[in-house]
Amino acid sequence: MFIETQSTPNPATLKFLPGREVSPSGVHDFRDEKAAQSSPLAQALFAEEGVNGVFLGPDFIAITKDEAHEWPHLKPTLLGAIMDHFQSGAPVLSGEGTAEDEEKYEGETAEIVAQIKELIDTRVRPAVARDGGDIVFQRFDADSGLVFLHMRGACAGCPSSTMTLKHGIENLLKHYVPEVTAVEAAI
Repeated sequence: MFIETQSTPNPATLKFLPGREVSPSGVHDFRDEKAAQSSPLAQALFAEEGVNGVFLGPDFIAITKDEAHEWPHLKPTLLGAIMDHFQSGAPVLSGEGTAEDEEKYEGETAEIVAQIKELIDTRVRPAVARDGGDIVFQRFDADSGLVFLHMRGACAGCPSSTMTLKHGIENLLKHYVPEVTAVEAAI
C-alpha cells in the first residue's frame, strides 16, 4: 500500500492520500480523542503523541499536529498507523456520526439559503477539499445578511482561513446573492 502525502496551507496540517475511499458517506472532523470514539482510524491516529485533530474526507485524511512535534518525526508513525488500519480491514467509522441539527428556513429566505449552499457545494468546497479541509454552512441571518460558515480540517486554524472567508468566499457570495452582506466564521 502506498500512501501519498501533501502539504496544506496550514503548516500544522498534513494531508494523507491512501489511494482508496476513506469516508464516502461524508466528512468527519474530530478535534480530540473523545470525539473520535466512532472512528477506529481516528482513534489509532490520536494514539500517536502530537496529534491534535483528524479530518476524514472522501479520499483523504488530514491530520493536525501540535506545536511541540515536527512532521519529519511524526509522519512515519502516522503513515504506519494508517497502513495498519487499512490492512486490518477494520471500518473507518464504527457507528453513526452525530447528526447536526440544521435550522429550517421558509419562503424567500429558504431560496437564499439554497443559493448559498449551492455556491458553497459547487464552487468553494472542492477547492477547500484540495487543501485538506471542508467548509460547512452554519446559518444565514436574513435581517443582517450575515452568513456563518464553519471551517474544518486543515482549514480550521489555518493562517489564511480568515482571508479565504473574507476576500474569497464573501466576495463570491455577495456577487451571486445580493442579500448577503458579509461572511463570518462560525465558532
